[in-house]
Amino acid sequence: MVRRSFLKGLSLASLIFGLPARAQAASPAAMKEIEEMQKNWKALLADKADVATSAEALKRTNAEWKKLLSPAAYDVLREEGTERAGTSPLNAEKRAGVFVCAGCSLPLFTSAMKYESGTGWPSFFTTIPGAFGNKQDYKLIYPRSEYHCVRCGGHHGHVFNDGPPPTGQRWCNNGVALRFIPKTGKA
Repeated sequence: MVRRSFLKGLSLASLIFGLPARAQAASPAAMKEIEEMQKNWKALLADKADVATSAEALKRTNAEWKKLLSPAAYDVLREEGTERAGTSPLNAEKRAGVFVCAGCSLPLFTSAMKYESGTGWPSFFTTIPGAFGNKQDYKLIYPRSEYHCVRCGGHHGHVFNDGPPPTGQRWCNNGVALRFIPKTGKA
């Protein structure tokens, strides 16, 4: 009886928390479109935008990070915290532009990669290539793929296999870990 209850709970958790689902194979044309989007991400970057141009590792002490980041951003980026769902203004951001790491300004996503997942966090179906490193996270007992900025090591969120076609991915990002740079106008 305990095993049955555990398995039912695990099934429910997969629906609520997005445990990996079976991803459907994407057509070659759809994957080509994603590759073009990734390759041409700079088309959505504002002229003279202040972004990191290198993914070379950035090293700072905890004291330095605390001076540079808001308490909420520090909690997420440096302590692997999670912001409350529905609290980020970036969740509703619809302008053309680029999302960069709030810790080091490395470009991570474009507005063309963003979609409404209904989770309460900014979500993306792909990334700018080379922006993240992944590791397994067991904080909620079952394994999740956690991702971190390759430049500053800042925690951003988790990637799940319940996103839209053609990738089937949902890069669920904490909004406080991002900064948005609109293609035109002011941030």
